[in-house]
Amino acid sequence: MYQYSDILSSVGTMSKAIRVMIVDDHPVVRQGLSTFLNGFDDFEMVAEAVNGEEAIQFCASVNPDVILMDMFLPDTNGVQLTKKIREQNPGVQVVILTSSKDDERVQAALQAGAIGFMHKNVSVHDMVNIIRLAHAGKPALTPEATQSLINLTLQPDTTRDYKLTEREQEILALIVDGLTNQEIANKIFVSRATVKNYVSTILSKLGVQNRIEAVRLTVEQSLLD
Repeated sequence: MYQYSDILSSVGTMSKAIRVMIVDDHPVVRQGLSTFLNGFDDFEMVAEAVNGEEAIQFCASVNPDVILMDMFLPDTNGVQLTKKIREQNPGVQVVILTSSKDDERVQAALQAGAIGFMHKNVSVHDMVNIIRLAHAGKPALTPEATQSLINLTLQPDTTRDYKLTEREQEILALIVDGLTNQEIANKIFVSRATVKNYVSTILSKLGVQNRIEAVRLTVEQSLLD
């Protein structure tokens, strides 16, 4: 795997600017990244999205080369969004941004189709190299992300059995698909209150606080495979 510090001798001088889209719900982060990248002749900022829905819409309309995507968004997470975008736009490269150090998130992001993973405290030089590597189709990880993958290989298999019933697994699958409690109730022919109780039980068994965290855990641990 190519590392962020590799010299891009194979890429050479870019014949045209790399079209970059930022997906982050924090305006300060978006503005900072946009201002910084606009200072390079081989980068062109084409869109800024604040959530997953906007990201999918913009991706289809502006056709970016590389997406810098925050791991946590108001309506989804970077893993789920990366998977959707890569399925619809296989030519788009995704680099995940995060301020968290979670070994499993690195692995989940790469499995979802991300080509790069970097923490938000990465240096200016390294960020530029990662974007250029991603555009060239070469996987790029910061040292922290590389260490996360190493940590996972050294850890024993600790996958938990959350003891979800068949009904709970069915409802969890519908949550992953993005259905609301009312939509789930209509689909499985029960009351909304019943679904609400099921969701509460599922969150408790998974040890998470909300639906977004439940989706992330489901994807990362392949609970429904």
